[in-house]
Amino acid sequence: MTTQTNSGNKAGEFLRGVRSELKKVNWPSRKDMINYTTVVLVMCAMATAFIWVVDAFFHAGLQFIIK
Repeated sequence: MTTQTNSGNKAGEFLRGVRSELKKVNWPSRKDMINYTTVVLVMCAMATAFIWVVDAFFHAGLQFIIK
């Protein structure tokens, strides 16, 4: 005779709920994922370049002040 504890029952309910909710998700297509990934990578590159330029500007300014 096997008895489930209350926490075991709650865990099972939770996992059934998770599975049910994942079936409702509208997953993006492969083409959409490639587009989203490209946008993220381009924006990261642009942010990196901007921060590099600002850092170089401040570095040059501080070097000017120090000398």
